[in-house]
Amino acid sequence: MATGGQSLTFLALMLPFLGAAVAPILTKGLKHNAGWLLALIPAWNFLHFWSFTDDVAAGGPITGGFAWVPSFNVNFSWYLDGLSLTFALLISGIGTLIVLYSGGYLKGHAQQGRFFSFILMFMGAMQGLVVADNFLTLFVFWELTSITSFLLIGFDHAREAARRAAIQALVVTGLGGLSLLAGLLVLWNVTGQSELSLLLMTGDAVRESPFYLAAFLLVLGAAFTKSAQFPLHFWLPNAMEAPTPVSAYLHSATMVKAGVYLLMRLNPVMGETQIWETVLPLFGGATLLVGTLLAIRQTDLKLMLAYTTVASLGLLVMLTGFGTEQAIAAAVLYLIAHSMFKGALFMVAGLIDHETGTRDITRLGGLRSAMPLTFSAAVFAAASMGGLPPLFGFLAKEEIYAALTMGGAWPGLILVVAITGNALMFAAGFAVALKPFIGKKIETPKNAHEGPVLLWLGPVVLAVSGLFAALFSGWSHRLFSSPMASAVSGNPVDIHITAVPHVSLPLLLSLVTIAIGIAVFVWLDRARAAMASVLRTIGWGPDRGFDQVISGLVRLAWHVTGLVQGGKLEVYMTATFTLTAAVLLVPMVLFGELPGLPQFPDLYFYEWTVLAIAVIGLFAVPVANSRLTAIVSLGIQGFAVALLFMLLGAPDLSFTQFMVETLSVVILALVMTRLRLSPADHRPGGEKAIDLTVAALCGLGFGLMLLRVTQVPFDDTLTQFFNANSRVIAHGRNIVNVIIVDFRGLDTMGEISVVMITGLAILALIRIRKPARIAPRRTREG
Repeated sequence: MATGGQSLTFLALMLPFLGAAVAPILTKGLKHNAGWLLALIPAWNFLHFWSFTDDVAAGGPITGGFAWVPSFNVNFSWYLDGLSLTFALLISGIGTLIVLYSGGYLKGHAQQGRFFSFILMFMGAMQGLVVADNFLTLFVFWELTSITSFLLIGFDHAREAARRAAIQALVVTGLGGLSLLAGLLVLWNVTGQSELSLLLMTGDAVRESPFYLAAFLLVLGAAFTKSAQFPLHFWLPNAMEAPTPVSAYLHSATMVKAGVYLLMRLNPVMGETQIWETVLPLFGGATLLVGTLLAIRQTDLKLMLAYTTVASLGLLVMLTGFGTEQAIAAAVLYLIAHSMFKGALFMVAGLIDHETGTRDITRLGGLRSAMPLTFSAAVFAAASMGGLPPLFGFLAKEEIYAALTMGGAWPGLILVVAITGNALMFAAGFAVALKPFIGKKIETPKNAHEGPVLLWLGPVVLAVSGLFAALFSGWSHRLFSSPMASAVSGNPVDIHITAVPHVSLPLLLSLVTIAIGIAVFVWLDRARAAMASVLRTIGWGPDRGFDQVISGLVRLAWHVTGLVQGGKLEVYMTATFTLTAAVLLVPMVLFGELPGLPQFPDLYFYEWTVLAIAVIGLFAVPVANSRLTAIVSLGIQGFAVALLFMLLGAPDLSFTQFMVETLSVVILALVMTRLRLSPADHRPGGEKAIDLTVAALCGLGFGLMLLRVTQVPFDDTLTQFFNANSRVIAHGRNIVNVIIVDFRGLDTMGEISVVMITGLAILALIRIRKPARIAPRRTREG
């Protein structure tokens, strides 16, 4: 493995986050033109990662990083092979176009700077995810994509729909993140490896482990939530509440493909098992069909594209799980093609909405003359989506059919699913690309015209890239497709397919797909009405189910809170101290750890006198006639203990005890003068008996525990450590002080913070308490 450009690669991973920090400042001064400057960040990253293409294509992965938490073997490390490098290039390359597109799309928006910041953070999170080598680094970036996508989807937070979609995406993908963490821990436990690059060498150990099923289910939970597999697909179309630049980036190159990336990354380790090659094609195929059928039901351009993204993700999962090298090659080709044509089509949809004021396909038509560049980009992107030559999507579709025409019932079923899904995607893609532009001119809310360069540059570049990559397929395969397929397969894979059609069974199946797609496109209105009727008949769906689950959780939380938090402080305190007594006493009784009879120390008479004063003060508390007397009695007991500390040779501890007791008595006395409480305790006898019992059990528990601790052989390891290092490391002679302010400095600061916050809260409660007003008595005349 080659190790190269460590500092530059680390800079590339951090640059988007640094750009996010300065984006609001730049936007405040440069307005929408800040997009040109901010786009230099992903552009530089693209060029940096591009410099590794020759090395990776030659079979040499790039590794690097540094120790993050060495004691736990946690590294901030990266691993660039064909899979991660291709993803990094897609994220940074399309990210450059998205930042520029955002500058034009949100021109004049009051929060454009905030949007730039969010989109750059999202870019950095996804870029870190795909190049991460260490498990913890992967998990951190995985969760960052969920958080930043929440911010982007809920960007227009004044709308309830945007807030709901953001929360829904966060809940679903957040649960997937927990599943990923658990799955990585299982893999770590099975293999002893915490780096993906090393994990790839342990495939046999993982597949033969009794924990394989657990790891498989947990990884699937992470991948299926992130990549919106049925029945967890519902959050992705709802994420269209985000501004169109987010939709274009989210669907083309970033978060929704994170689950697919995870499955591809772990395929050499967890693939080649019956459950892998059954469950993935099953759920992927179901997602492909559900996504395409729901796509033709929509009239909103973005929603049509969103559901086709769901379908495309299902196709990728299905191919990844199918297991053959040719299926892996097809998945790789389709992933690259999808990134280009879907990014272009989403930006086209946003451009149409921006310039006409509507995304409703039934209210659009005849825009070809007004928006020629947009129309051209849309047609090229749709042709790639439909698998027409000479676009890169054609290569992917041909490879898909070549991989699935191997005979047998199971491959035959998968082939039928692929043909059906591709045909419906053909219809949906050309509906988005043609219907707004051809036919009779329809009046729109805005006077349609071609958008500014910031808006049409992205879709044109991506559409042309799909053509360029197909025409120069040998170059594309050498640098991207073949290295990526080799990384996913775990074995060298050489892809040769070109944009020139060859008479074969896959070509025949492509013609069948195109014919079905044209038929659905022609009768799209009927197909839409039929799907609407089916959905009305079904009624319930996963989206409604999500609302029902959340509502049920809220109701459950309400009832549980009402049960355990009834609003009575005495109940809380009784329950807390009862549990404390149980925790102290029950283990000692069950495990035979009760202390033996203590040996009383040989005390002087004055020490016995102080001890007697402490006991008298203690018993004076429950028999006091007033609350103030009880507070003073409690202080007597505390002062006596402080005096004992001083007599037994601990003046610093004694001083601390004196200060605490003085402040406690003074503060409690002051508080008692401000609260409207009866001077004496008038609790019923039953309550007093319960409280006395609980208090006695707590005291007995603490006493027995302390006695048991003193009877255990003393371990002076820490004593020797502090004696040896307090002067040398902390430069202090008073060991107790050094421990408090140096070795346990953060702990002490936390304790001080808690005391300060508590004091402020008490002060606030006292100050806001106002005397009750007495209403004037009404006279008969009044």
